[in-house]
Parts: sequence; C-alpha cells; structure tokens
Amino acid sequence: MQLFGRSRELQVLTESFTDSARGHGRLVIITGGPGSGKTQLVHEFLATLSSTDARILTGTTCSTEQDRPMSLVGQLLSTVEAECPVSHHAPPALNSQAENHRSRGSEARGGHGPAGDETAEALLRLAGDERPLVIAVDDAHAMDRASFHTIVRLLRRSRSRRVLVVCATAGHFSDIHSPAHTQLLRQPHRRVRLAPLSEVSVGELLTAQAGRALPGNIRSAYHRATAGNPLLVHALLDDSTRFGPEIGRPVAGAAYRQAALSLLRRSEAGHVRVARVLAALGTLAGSVTVGELTGTTAAGTQEAVDALNSSGLLDGYAFRHPTAAAAVLEDMDPVARTALHGRIAHMLYRTGVPAVEVARHLHVADLVPEGWGAGILRAAAEQALAADDVERCTAYLGLVLRDCSDDRERHALSAALARAEWRTNPAAAGPHLEPLRKPALDGALSMRDTATVLRYMLWRGDTELAAQAVASLVHAHSSTDAQIVGEVEFVRQWFYGVALPGKGAPVAGLDTRRRHVHAATNGLAARVAALVGGAATDESVAAVAQALQGHQLDHLNLELVAMSLLAIAHADRPALAAEACDTLLEFAVEHRATTWQAVLGSIRAEIALLQGDVTTASQGALAALGILRAQSWGVLIGLPLSTAIAAHTAMGSYAEAEELLGHDVPEPMFRTVFGIQYLRARGHHYLATDRPFAALNDFETCGRLLREGNPSLQKGIPWRSDLALANLRIGKARSAREWAEEQLRLPGGHSSRARAMALRLLAATCKPHRRASLLRESIDLLKTCGDRYALAQAYADLSAAHYELGEYARARLVARQAAQEAEACRIESPVDAHLLEDPARPEGAESEDGPAILSDAECRVAGLAALGYTNREISGRLHVTISTVEQHLTRVYRKLQVASRSELPSKMLEHRIPKLSDRWASTHSSAG
Repeated sequence: MQLFGRSRELQVLTESFTDSARGHGRLVIITGGPGSGKTQLVHEFLATLSSTDARILTGTTCSTEQDRPMSLVGQLLSTVEAECPVSHHAPPALNSQAENHRSRGSEARGGHGPAGDETAEALLRLAGDERPLVIAVDDAHAMDRASFHTIVRLLRRSRSRRVLVVCATAGHFSDIHSPAHTQLLRQPHRRVRLAPLSEVSVGELLTAQAGRALPGNIRSAYHRATAGNPLLVHALLDDSTRFGPEIGRPVAGAAYRQAALSLLRRSEAGHVRVARVLAALGTLAGSVTVGELTGTTAAGTQEAVDALNSSGLLDGYAFRHPTAAAAVLEDMDPVARTALHGRIAHMLYRTGVPAVEVARHLHVADLVPEGWGAGILRAAAEQALAADDVERCTAYLGLVLRDCSDDRERHALSAALARAEWRTNPAAAGPHLEPLRKPALDGALSMRDTATVLRYMLWRGDTELAAQAVASLVHAHSSTDAQIVGEVEFVRQWFYGVALPGKGAPVAGLDTRRRHVHAATNGLAARVAALVGGAATDESVAAVAQALQGHQLDHLNLELVAMSLLAIAHADRPALAAEACDTLLEFAVEHRATTWQAVLGSIRAEIALLQGDVTTASQGALAALGILRAQSWGVLIGLPLSTAIAAHTAMGSYAEAEELLGHDVPEPMFRTVFGIQYLRARGHHYLATDRPFAALNDFETCGRLLREGNPSLQKGIPWRSDLALANLRIGKARSAREWAEEQLRLPGGHSSRARAMALRLLAATCKPHRRASLLRESIDLLKTCGDRYALAQAYADLSAAHYELGEYARARLVARQAAQEAEACRIESPVDAHLLEDPARPEGAESEDGPAILSDAECRVAGLAALGYTNREISGRLHVTISTVEQHLTRVYRKLQVASRSELPSKMLEHRIPKLSDRWASTHSSAG
C-alpha cells in the first residue's frame, strides 16, 4: 500500500539506517495514535531495504503476552531461523541460542540470568558480521519486561556496531514506570511522531484511488469525517466504493464501524468508558460533567477526550460521524447500555436540562422514575408532536401509559396517544379508543378526550351512538367545551351527513345544537354553517376561505377543514377551493401528517371532478387511496373511491371503474354521505355500461338515505337529477321530466352545477325549440361553476338540438365549442365528426391568418346572437345597454354582409371568427 503524507518520517528512518550501516548504532522510536499508520510506515521502510544486504528481524508484541518472558525475543530469533535454518549458514552461537531459548526460557525471568545475557550476546554476534542488523518491533509498549532488558543491553553494547532498532509504540512509554522502560528512553534515539494526515495528503490518497483529481469538497468531507486518520480514511473509501468505483461523498458503513471499534479497543479502559458516555450523551456531551458518569477525574476525562480526538473519532466532545457513536453504543452489553442511559437521565434531570433530552434517555433506558418521570415524558411527547415526530411522541406516551395505574390518567393518556397515532394511521388509534367508548358516554372524560372518541365513532361509521353521545353533551361547562361540542355535531351533520334510518329521537336536540353552533362559535364551523345553511355569497365564501388560511393541523378539525373546502367548491368557486386545498396539502406534506394528506388529497380530487378535469380527479383519488391502508380509511374510503369511479367512468375507462367497484367497503359507510356518493358513482357507471335498472335502484337508495338523514345536503347531491337520467335511459320521459322539475323546485337554492344538470335533463324531455333555450341556460350556469366536462356534454346536446331544427351552421358552431371543452378535459369529443368538418368556403373569403374582421366587442355580441340569444339576453350577459347591442349587430351585419340573425352562424364559420367560448374563457372565467 502506498504511503501518503509520510515522506519526512520515511526519510528519518532511511537516514538512521544509513548511519547504522556506517557503524553507528541507532534507536528510532515511532509514536502515534491508534490507526495513525505506524505499522504501515515500518513495513514501507523495511521494503526499501530489500536492495541492501541488511539482516532484518521483526516482531510484534501483544498485551496478552506481557507475562511470557522473552516472547518478543523468541519472535526475533524465529525470524532468523526462517531466514537461516539451523545449519552451517547460521553462526554457531545463534544456532545454539535458538535451541536453548525454547528450553531455558524459565531461567530468563525478568531478563536476568544466563538466558538473557546469552540472547543479547547472540544478537550482538549477528551485528558483528558484515551485514547490518535491523530489528523492528511493532507495538513496543506491550513488550514483556525480559525482552525490554535484552533490547536495552543490545543497545548499550552496539553504539559502534551496525545495528538499527526501530520501536513503533502507541506513545505510552512515559506512562509505564519500570527501570527497563526508563533505561530504554534514556538511550540516544530519534523520535518520529506520526500526526494525522493533512487535508492535502487525504486528497492525494483519494486521487490515487480514483485515478483522477477529485473536487475539493470531497477531499474536505473525508478529512472532516476522519481527522486524517489513515485507518478511518481507508475504511470510508471501502464503504463508499462498495457498489461502484466512483468516489463521491463519504458513506460510513460496515468497514467504518469496524475501524472505529478497532481504534477504541486499542485504547485504555478509562478512555473506552469516556467514549461510551460521550456517544450516549450526543449533543449534550460538551455541556455536562462526564466524569460523574465515568468515575474519572476532570484531568482523566480530558486526557481520554484528547486521545480520542487524536485518533480521529472525536471532534471536541462530539463524535465526528454518528455511525461511530452508534457503533460504540451497540458494542456495549445491553444491560450496561440501558443502565448508562438511566444514569444519564437522572443526572440531566437534576441539572435542569430540557425535557426532550431527559425523555430521550428515559425511553432508551425503558424507565419512568417515580415522581418526575411521567411529567417529563408527557411534556416531551407534546413537544415531539409539535415537531411532527409522531413516532417519538407515541413512544413516550406509551411508556407512561405502561406504568400508570390511575384510571382517569390512563384514559387521558390513551386519548392523547390516539390523537398522535391518528395523524399518521387512524387504524392504530383504534385499540386506544375502543376502551374509552363507555367512559365517554358516562361523562368520565374531558370534553377534548370525549370529542376524540366521538370522532373515532364517526370515522368508523357509528353515527347513531355518536349522535346519542353528542345529545348528552349539550350542557357544556365552558365556552371552549361548547365550541368542541358544536364542531363535533356540525361535522356529524354536514360532513358525515346521514344518521341511522328511523332514529328520530335525538332530532329535537340536534336542532338545538345546530343553533348552538351558530351562536357559540366565531371560527371556521360558524362560517361554514353560514355558507352551507343559506345562499352562497361572495362574503360567505370569502369568510370561510379567510378562516382556512390560518387553520393549523389539529386533531379535531381535519373533517371540518375538508367540509369547508367542499362547501367552497359547491358554492361555484372550485378554483378558490383548489387553491386553498393545495396550500393545506403542502402544509400536511411538510408536517408529515399522513392522514391529512390522504383526506385532503381526496378532497382535491373531488374538486377536480367538479371542475370537469376527470384525468386529474382519477389520478388524485387513486394517489390518495394509496396513502392509507383500507382499515385506516374507515367510512371515508367512499370519498376517494366514488371520485375515482366517477372519473374513470367519465373517461370511458369502464374496466378500471369496475375494478374499483370490486374493493371491499365497510357496511356502515352506506349510513353516511360517503356511501351515498359511492352509490351515485356506481349508478352512473351502471348507466354508462347499459345497466339502467341497476342504476335506478342505486339512485332511489340515495334519495331514501338523504331524506332520512340531513335533507339540507340535497342541494349538493342532486339525486333527483340522477333519477331523471335513469328514467330517460329506460324510456320513461314523463317520470324523468317530473324528477327534473322537482329538482329545480327545491327550496333554499342550490349550486349552479346542480341546477344546470337538472335543466339539461329537463331539456331532454322537451321539443327542440324549448330544448335549445333550456340548454343555453344550463350552459350559462356551467360556465359559472366551471365544470368543463358537463359543459362539453351540454354543448353537444345544444348542437344536436340545432341540427334537429335544421340549423346546421349553428349546430356546427356549437359542436366546435363542445369539442373544445372536451379537449380541455382530455376526453373524446361528444359530437359527431361530421359536425366538426369545415363547410365549403367561397372564393375570396378571408384567410385564417388575415386581419380580424370584427372587434372583440362585436365578436362577443355576434357569438351570442349566433347561438340564438335575444338582444335583451345579450345585454344582460355582457352588462351593456340594449342600444349598444343593436349598434354592434348593425356593424356585424354590414361587415359580414348578412341580412338577419339566422345567417350569422354560417358566416362566422365561413370567416373563422373566434367563438364566444374563446373570449369568454379569458374575460369571464369563474372565480371559483
């Protein structure tokens, strides 16, 4: 292996050999920390002597052999035997000494006696011949005492002989107090101190490994992680190039872990204890009294820290790489490691360290100290949840719950644990909340914890029991409690929407609570109630949107936020709802709130469906479904499922929709609004796949469930229009007309989308002239609510009506608008291809790229007139006077050379004049 950054040290060894070869005996002591490359330096130096005739004796000592006298000398003599077997090639004295060493080692205890003298004499005789003698001892600090005496004798008697002794040590000679060691240090010698590699030397090593120059930041990263310790540098290289030859940022793996442990095991026992405590303390290592935990003095602790710094493991009091700290802790006995963390926790608590730090060690120690442990863990759990660390929060609460014996306290802990679990996995919260059902109904829980249990009941579909529980909580003890009760009841009525059939007892109480919600809260619930309970106005929508902007992730309000977004979307502002939902989704992703991501993702997909963007709706709904497991969705699984089924059906992907209908859904889902939406989506799929009677059954079930539940939800769920469509498909036009008219007569107003769909279905039961008028009204409403998919279908119906009336030019004009909307929705055109073909154009007609014939204002007026609108209707739509409309039409007639309105459609097609929808999209787009 090539040496880097050691040229000066190698030069010192070479010079010492040169001096010894001239008859000047030399001693060189190499010192350096563990892994600094002492062994490699000696090896490289001895390799440079291969071209000389030097006799080289090598040996490596070991602490386990310190009690074996002459163990090192035995290695040196074995080296000579390997080079010169006992024969005429070896000096006679050496041969006899080699034999005597093994049989008379016991006489050499302490290095005194005939054996030690004879061995030293034999080594001197080796140095007396023509060949220089080089003795290299690795880990010389662990040399047995008898061998020390022998080496010292050799040095004393070789001042003018061709002898070089090289001792590589860990730098601990000064700590070993014995006459032999003192005598060795008193011998004339040169000291070679191996410092860590510089950043430049590390860069040279990396360049040699990579075969090319590497960026400076790579070099710095390796040096920063190892402090230039060659052992650690090579270990990092091994890990970083395990899966490919390219050298990038350092990756610490198995090789680095083993290297770090190797360095530690070469250290003294006291240093190991300090390293373990520092690894356990982590970031607090430099701010507490380490000696209290290790049983060492301040000076002893500092000595250990300095040694660990020199080895490249530490940077100050912190480990340079977390992998090294983890390896040190994992190398400990588990019982000792647990006890260490327990001692650390007690010490940190006594010194007033923040709860999060104390709790970390209590958790590892699996310990809840009596008196203060539970409070520390609960405080740390709250802080962990605020930092979005659900796993740590639940671990702390679970530890407290395990050792808690008070029933009320156990109930509160279980509810808190469930709230934390709910954020990422509602199914995991179930085992904590099931035992709390009875205490919640008995009033044994706080209002907040009761609301948590009620939320679980609703999520699982137990709407009847939840309603009974809310009825028992009407008399709240504080305004905060009243708001909690009001929000839960509002969510039950408007988000889940449907109670069990036939359960009429609590209805009076529910009416009271509905008034209580409006009176007692000023927050989001009150504003949404104002929006869904009456006519949607700009003020009511803006109030809800404003409340959403400051809404944080809260255990009570996920469903309320979802209801708010849907209310805005159904109030003809889907773009505003989408923008608010996207903002909340980003917040949920940032805070790792999986349940929020899933529910808000479903809401976003539903909003896309309301906008007619069926591709985005299908993709978003499927993505949301994949975030949570089926068990975690509860009855809410009907939300993404119904959206995905409806979107795939609209796209014509019937096989995919059929597959989604094969998913298992919980039976209680059909007692909620999500079951109704699921039945509606399934019914429309049945219609699209020629199963109208199955669709009729599903739509009738929807109507029954809505009548028995919250009738006010019928504004946003037009089941009567669904029945009208099903009756049309089975040939019952009269029934279809009756259902459509009943939908239009609903009191309290309804969304533009619902009214537009009813008008379109009513038009299907009328004569062509009446049909065109109804469809134009439907189109106006669909433009307001922003549903481009339904708009494409309505345009297609209007085109067909004009075609049936013989108004072929007008039919083509409207067909193009239908095709344009279909293209925007990424679906197939709903009109026949022949209606989209260009009519024959007379010679001399204006080219498509020529100058515009009509002004923007004239285009708008002409477009509406071509669709059959009267001057008064055009005036109302464009907010201009009737006189202005008449003036624009006069100029249009003159420019297009037409005499009446009936000629406008064909002339507009002939001259390719932009259609109304082209300008309308940019100037009259829906605000939501």
